[in-house]
Amino acid sequence: MKTPPLASLKKGLAYPVRITIAALMALLASRGVGLPESYWAPISAIVVTQADFSSSLLLSWHRLVGTFLGAFFGALVAEFAGRGLAVFGLSLLGVGVLSVALRLDRAANRFAAIAFTVVLLITHAEPPWVVALHRFIEVSTGIVAGLLLSTVWPEPKARTA
Repeated sequence: MKTPPLASLKKGLAYPVRITIAALMALLASRGVGLPESYWAPISAIVVTQADFSSSLLLSWHRLVGTFLGAFFGALVAEFAGRGLAVFGLSLLGVGVLSVALRLDRAANRFAAIAFTVVLLITHAEPPWVVALHRFIEVSTGIVAGLLLSTVWPEPKARTA
């Protein structure tokens, strides 16, 4: 039996509405605590919003650990080694090697690489440690918003024929 067009449209709109709500929740929360680059929170919320809480939880945990690792390593490198091309390339590889050594998955490594890159390559007026802390809090806010939404409003299970 074919799904009626209106029902199909309604079902298709659920995901964009869910990620919009998660992004707005994250943005409001990050702005509410006065984070300087609050756009990282909705970006993270959009990335982590999954079909349901159980699939979101493990992925989000890995992304949170990766974000911490990348932000910490980025601040460390910025503080003590500088921001040159060779330093960036070798240190980014170092983040990847450390992710593998810690047995983190690819999602964690990807978030570590992104956080590292943002902390190291974007010049800010604040010290690298402050920037790293802000990135971690902003991304964590988005992850929590995505998890909350996946808990409160899970996507309906697909029916099998």
